[in-house]
Formats: sequence, structure tokens, C-alpha cells
Amino acid sequence: MAEVIMGFFDKLVKGLTKTRDNMSTSVNQVFTSYDKIDDEFYEDLEETMIMSDMGIRTTDEIITNLKKKVKEQHIRSAAECKQLLMDTIKEQMRVNESDFAFEDQKSVLLMIGINGVGKTTTVGKLANLYRKQGKKVLIAAADTFRAGAIEQLVVWAKRANVPIITGPEGGDPGAVVYDAIQSAKARDTDMLIIDTAGRLHNKKNLMKEMSKIFKILAREYGFAHIETLLVL
Repeated sequence: MAEVIMGFFDKLVKGLTKTRDNMSTSVNQVFTSYDKIDDEFYEDLEETMIMSDMGIRTTDEIITNLKKKVKEQHIRSAAECKQLLMDTIKEQMRVNESDFAFEDQKSVLLMIGINGVGKTTTVGKLANLYRKQGKKVLIAAADTFRAGAIEQLVVWAKRANVPIITGPEGGDPGAVVYDAIQSAKARDTDMLIIDTAGRLHNKKNLMKEMSKIFKILAREYGFAHIETLLVL
């Protein structure tokens, strides 16, 4: 099973790398084909980006913002426009920004993903990061399925110097989440980070288990801001 999963991700990485390289080559060809910036240049650039799987809506927003910047900065040549395009794409992708609304409200981070992608390690690192930012953090070890998962997370919790709620190996993850929520309320915790067992979308029992966790969160901690993080 592990070999199948790793084979899938190897193909995924290679495919994404190929897409990136193809897009870079195609966009560079557009810039070298034009001396001045005109409607034809924008149309060619837009078509190239869409054909490179940037998406129609995203491409339209990027081109619109690019046109605005070109006008504001009085850019005339296509060569000068290239860096503007790169900057606009970065802004569109919101590099180094976060949509997580953690400020001034109780928050939950629910970590999901398949086996072996680093969910538990990510939980530990996030707990350490937010504790250093002055937040009161609590970890819930809701991966009761994988052997050694609880012990591993306990080690990470000690490293991060944050409390952790655990249950018995093979126990009910929903019960762990419930206990963690009650503890978070009692401790006036700012952020509850929940580790969960690895699962694939076609495993019905495991998906039902996740649905149960969501229902518990909604019922017992509905006032909190909840983010679900898919770890890849």
C-alpha cells in the first residue's frame, strides 16, 4: 500500500513540475515575441496562461491587475512587464499570507490526510509556533488507530511545552475530541489542534468517523473558528 501511495505522489510531483516548466517556457515565448504592450500581447498572454491550466477566473484576475499596474507605472515594453507579471501572480497566490482567522477568537485546527504525510509532526510544529506567539495551545491525540501515534504526539507536545489530551490506543477518536474540547473550555485555550488518523476518501468507516468529529465540534465548540488542514 505504501509503495502505491508513494508511486502516486512521485507521479504527482513529476506532473506538477512538468506543468510548471511548460508554463514558464510558454510565457517566456510570449514576452520575447512582443516589443510593445498592446491588446494582442495581453490576449496572447491570457490564452497562454489558460492553456497552462491557470484557470479562467484566476487568469482574468491576474491580467486585470497586470493591466492596472502597467498603466500606473507607465510600462511600455513587454520585457519590463515580465517582473510585474511575476509579482502579480505571487500576490494572487497570496504568498506568505494566511487566511486563518485566529485573532481574538477561539480556534480549532483539524489535521487530516492519508498515512505517512507528516500530520503528527505538523501538529507538533504548529503547536510550538503558536505557543511562541503567546497563544494558549492544547493538542488532541485523536489518531487512536496507528500504533505509536499517541506516544509520538506526546513527545511533540513535551517539546512544544503544551498540554495534550489522549485516549487509549484503539479507542474512540470522537471521545478524545470531546474530552479535548471540555479541557479547552476549562483552560480558556486559544487554539485546539487535533491530530487524526490517516484515511482515504473511499474508506467509509473512517470517513464516518471524521463526520462524527465534525458534529462534535459543531455541537460542543460551535462558537470557535474551525480550520481543516489537509496535509500532503
